[in-house]
Amino acid sequence: MPAYLALARKWRPQRFADYVGQEHVVRALAHALDSGRLHHAFLFSGTRGVGKTTIARLFAKCLNCERGVSSQPCGECAACREIEEGRFVDLIEVDAASRTKVDDTRELLDNVQYAPTAGRFKVYLIDEVHMLSGHSFNALLKTLEEPPPHVKFLLATTDPQKLPVTVLSRCLQFNLRRLDPELIRTRMAQILEAEALAFDDAGLRQLARAADGSLRDALSLLDQAIVHGGGAVQGDAVGAMLGQTQRAALFDIVEALAAGQTGALFEQLEGILQSGYDAALFLEDLARILHALALRQVLADAPADDLAEAQRLTDLARRLNPADLQLYYQIALLARRDLHLAPDGRVGLEMALLRMLAFQPQVSRDEIAAPAPRPRQDVPARTASPSPSGKPFEAVTPVSAAVPAVRENPAPFPDPRVAASPAPATTAAAPGPADWGQVLQQLDILGLWKAVLEHAEAREFSAEAVTIALSPGHANMADNPKFRAALEQALKSHLGQQPKLKLIRMESAQGDTPARRQAQARQARQAAAEQAMQEDPLVREMLQTFEASIVKVEPKD
Repeated sequence: MPAYLALARKWRPQRFADYVGQEHVVRALAHALDSGRLHHAFLFSGTRGVGKTTIARLFAKCLNCERGVSSQPCGECAACREIEEGRFVDLIEVDAASRTKVDDTRELLDNVQYAPTAGRFKVYLIDEVHMLSGHSFNALLKTLEEPPPHVKFLLATTDPQKLPVTVLSRCLQFNLRRLDPELIRTRMAQILEAEALAFDDAGLRQLARAADGSLRDALSLLDQAIVHGGGAVQGDAVGAMLGQTQRAALFDIVEALAAGQTGALFEQLEGILQSGYDAALFLEDLARILHALALRQVLADAPADDLAEAQRLTDLARRLNPADLQLYYQIALLARRDLHLAPDGRVGLEMALLRMLAFQPQVSRDEIAAPAPRPRQDVPARTASPSPSGKPFEAVTPVSAAVPAVRENPAPFPDPRVAASPAPATTAAAPGPADWGQVLQQLDILGLWKAVLEHAEAREFSAEAVTIALSPGHANMADNPKFRAALEQALKSHLGQQPKLKLIRMESAQGDTPARRQAQARQARQAAAEQAMQEDPLVREMLQTFEASIVKVEPKD
């Protein structure tokens, strides 16, 4: 019975056309080979399993193919076959992690001066080159400075930051990227079809995510999944092998969180724990689901694993408050970081979910039913306060510089709870949008939602009707029931009656909003402060005497 060859070895690319996911590197090397512009040293960097040594061997094959140097080696000549089988005498592969001493490097480089035995070039492939010692790098550097014409150096490393700058400067550097999970999934599907093995997309997607950008790791996991599934790769078997559960259970967890259904939440958690789901993986996958939901709230066409999942993401994204979602994500990250401090994995998971339930940034039902009236924010008179010595501090009157007004005489919105006094005929009957910032400061509403309203315009504001134009970045808040309920309650408390609230989308992000007016006011204060500094006689004299310059001016509010 012939020995079984692992998929990662069996399907190792033997041509540039078979190489997956590193088109930028393949294109550059192919141009160099076909044009004859061949540098003497190449450095391939990237995380594990992305193909550094594979592409180096391919390059060595291109250099020594008996049909000539090109980006398309024949794969049939003696040199090509021997390089594929790892027995080509002029391809010297070195693992720098096990040969770090300077004596090893000198022994290796002693034969550099001799011509190749069988090939066109003598190729030195040094893997994990960053593991060499300082003296070893010095010995290598001398050869890199003046290499013989028949020698090529191919260096591979997972940590290029540890290489001396003198070595980096003498190499052509190529950074190999982590592979996209969808690219890994497609490649595994091609291999399984060629191997005539059954599979489903759910299983391949789990393996692609678990590979973390490494195709070699993905193929090793695929080998394991084939054995675990009895010759087939199925989602349930892969989930059990990886200690994961189906993503549907994660969505059920998030839905229970959104609805505040404690019983359903912990019933789902119990089922997940009984399936053997690792606690750390659970928190990582939960964070990924929360990230996908947050992305879906701002990008309606954000990618998803399949159509069913895309629909579920869209439905959940519409129902969840963005502030709640951000809080869940942060709690999941912190729980993952601190999981080793918990008595066990179950306790860590349960406490994380309890924190998500306990610290939701939303208005409680009691607050909505009976809101406490919030007094107007008038500036209180400054009073003397005791100092540490027991003597009161003297009241200080702040001095403010004259700053150009951003708008002239803004009149506040009328308060319908106060009887209106007769106004002159020239007074406007209705307030303008410039007054929205003053009203917003008086509304009793959460800070997160107040920040949304600071970037909005009040198109209409009266005791009967209020129309708010939300910025394009916050337009999805119009469909958030919690936000609408809190805003309606705050307006009722402020106006004394419930107005008809209408939320619309602002045509442009450059609207006349309180946030924009505040930014204009800050710019005006900054300009006034800089002008005052430039015109100050004492400052001008100091600048002239000491040949100084003004670095920064910060106005005081």
